[in-house]
Amino acid sequence: MNTPTSTPAPVFANTAAAAAAAAAPAATNSFAAAPFIKEIGRGKKGARSLSRLDARALYGAMLGGAVSDLELGAIMLAMRIKGESVDEIAGFLDAAEASFDLLAAPPGQYVPVLIPSYNGARKMANLTPLLALLLAREGVPVLVHGVTRDPGRVTSAEIFAELGFGIAACAVDVAACHALGQPAFMPIEQLAPKMAYLLSLRRRLGVRNSTHTLVKILQPYQGPALRLVSYTHPEYLAMLGEYFMTAAPAGRGDALLMRGTEGETVANANRANQIDWFHGGERTLLVQRDAPTDALAQMPHERDAATTAAWIRRALNGGEPVPPSILEQVAQCLLASRALKANIGGNHE
Repeated sequence: MNTPTSTPAPVFANTAAAAAAAAAPAATNSFAAAPFIKEIGRGKKGARSLSRLDARALYGAMLGGAVSDLELGAIMLAMRIKGESVDEIAGFLDAAEASFDLLAAPPGQYVPVLIPSYNGARKMANLTPLLALLLAREGVPVLVHGVTRDPGRVTSAEIFAELGFGIAACAVDVAACHALGQPAFMPIEQLAPKMAYLLSLRRRLGVRNSTHTLVKILQPYQGPALRLVSYTHPEYLAMLGEYFMTAAPAGRGDALLMRGTEGETVANANRANQIDWFHGGERTLLVQRDAPTDALAQMPHERDAATTAAWIRRALNGGEPVPPSILEQVAQCLLASRALKANIGGNHE
């Protein structure tokens, strides 16, 4: 794959703002949410979790605009206090992935690698685009999905724009990026507009909701894919581990789970994160967490998008050393993506 300095990426229509405005479903208030709120709204100790089927029905109604604003706020705050169970996350994700058109699986020796990017950089430079570009250079179809702006943070979308990459606004744009050997960045407004609306309610409620977890484990392809998944709080490590071991549909592919770097699913440049591979109902430790060290990797001297993009461009051209932890993450992604494709017969294409 050529670097952005030698081969300009296709620039697609940036319709994220328009999509966000249109994402809110037409409210019908036809879903009786009170029985569900009664179960989940009894506080941290008194609440009861929903079954997978009930969770799918509830989240499907939320996505479809069948829940009133009052009940929607009650559900979100109740889940925020209670915390999601494995069955609830599974049911919510079942409904989420049924709410938009799935993307066609690209050809090749690797399954697609999915990189959610919903946090951006606050203190360290955001090197998620570097991870995506290193994988794409090896022939991996890469889809980065996330938000385009986040006040106070530097998003992957802003860095991709500085690198000359446009936004993929539809499935055709994503396929074009795959064909060119370039990573695709698709805003959540284009990928899953109904989820984008629920995600946007953070600004009204002041707190995150279950959708913030769901977008990070979303699998938007028709066939198997490799999801890169991060967590911040220890309880999510346990919950997500159990989900991928016991509840994730096998046909949706594998996952690499690690602690996030400021919430982003890229290895910490200063020390390797533990990476666990979930595949076929098994869990394999791929990378051990590094011991604390005072040694710091060479990084961009500022975290703004222009400086980070310039540093990434130099790193791709050999002018800056890529942090070893990120090179290790790339190697493990290649291993898992190729193994998954081989297991589904992709090596016989």
